Amino acid sequence: MDTSKKILVTGAAGYIGKHVVQELVHKGYEVIASDYAKGDDADKVTWITIPIFDVTSDLFEQLGSPDVLIHLAWQDGFIHNSAAHMNNLAKHIAFLNHMIDSGISNISVMGTMHEVGYWEGMIEENTPCSPLNQYGVAKNALRQSVMLYAQGKETKVNWLRAFYITGDDKRGNSVFSKILDAEDRGVKVFPFTSGKNKYDFITIRELAEMIVAASVQTEFSGIINVCSGRPISLAERTENFIKDKNLFITLEYGAFPDRAYDSPGVWGDASIIQKIMKLN
Repeated sequence: MDTSKKILVTGAAGYIGKHVVQELVHKGYEVIASDYAKGDDADKVTWITIPIFDVTSDLFEQLGSPDVLIHLAWQDGFIHNSAAHMNNLAKHIAFLNHMIDSGISNISVMGTMHEVGYWEGMIEENTPCSPLNQYGVAKNALRQSVMLYAQGKETKVNWLRAFYITGDDKRGNSVFSKILDAEDRGVKVFPFTSGKNKYDFITIRELAEMIVAASVQTEFSGIINVCSGRPISLAERTENFIKDKNLFITLEYGAFPDRAYDSPGVWGDASIIQKIMKLN
């Protein structure tokens, strides 16, 4: 593991970025953290608050001339039909193109299962994409653009496709976050679906470890699913969450109907990320 690499993380104070920065610091890398405001670990990383979308000829140098970019910055990631996704798409493209033109060695960009849209079963790296919300549309377009632009250039591009993230739930927007909020408000019964749908769950800490491992290695590139590869029912995962957190709240199954557009089971092919994790 070559820890001499200088690594730039955008969106470094965000839900995922905070944990990626912590993992990089733990591994001993020199970290440049970019966000609108400084986050944690201010004494262990170099924080830069200049706007990354103001692409000037010397932006790469202003950002510390990094060896590796982990691009996590994204507005309204929890609001899947926000206008910000498409409004900012061209800005993300211009920023990543600039970093490629500046000769950076490695770029990893955060992707999402929402690029794929409705799918039943395992999502592989080359599973066809037909996104169903603006978040997925924008991410899918960004992936296509950056990979096309990088063809024939020196930069290696990783597209890290995430699935259902849990952990650090006070800062998240998942059903687990909502359960914690309900518990704090003294709610005894939480209205729920049937809970039968199966998803690929991963904790934020595990995800951060995968993001770092995938971003610093050089053996694999392209689309990499950062996931567990194991389908677990929403009911099982949620009941375990309530038990692990020693919560008093109970689930009211069937209070909400299962949504017609939710797959009965969707998970990622984790074979590549498992190989990458063995490299560390």
